[in-house]
Amino acid sequence: MKNNDIVIYMKTKVPRYDLFRPSSKLASQIKKRVKSKNTKAETSLRHQLWRLGLRYRLHVNNLPGKPDIVFPFARIAVFCDGDFWHGRNWKNLKKQLKSRENAEYWIPKIQSNIERDHTNTEALKCVGWRVIRVWETNVLQNPESCALKIFNVVRKKQVKNFSISRGGKGDGSIY
Repeated sequence: MKNNDIVIYMKTKVPRYDLFRPSSKLASQIKKRVKSKNTKAETSLRHQLWRLGLRYRLHVNNLPGKPDIVFPFARIAVFCDGDFWHGRNWKNLKKQLKSRENAEYWIPKIQSNIERDHTNTEALKCVGWRVIRVWETNVLQNPESCALKIFNVVRKKQVKNFSISRGGKGDGSIY
């Protein structure tokens, strides 16, 4: 399968936004200010990765899901997922949303986001990429720890790739 041959299927129909009615003016203003990229969690994680000496690409749009951080040589894609929008603790969140305003919009919306994330992860794996997903809250609570975990995966993969490209056996040795 080539990168161009990836087809993405969605099981849940994404709700129509034009039928959405904000529960309040304040709620509407808050949701409008939510960013899809360069969030506080994402920039914090990038800062820590940079301090560790890792170099990366941002929001590579020719990869499925347009990953937040990409390590091309190691073929690793990192997504920094927002807790609400990507359905962290989905069972509990779904239960809470059922009793709130616009449940008929939010439940299918977040469910479709979860399915889209899964589809994009599988599509990346199919073309040989390793996918790392981190939750926004985990990054905000301890960006150093999240960055260190990513650092270890990237370095291990880079060493292996370097060894293979130099004619080694891929056992991790550089010389």
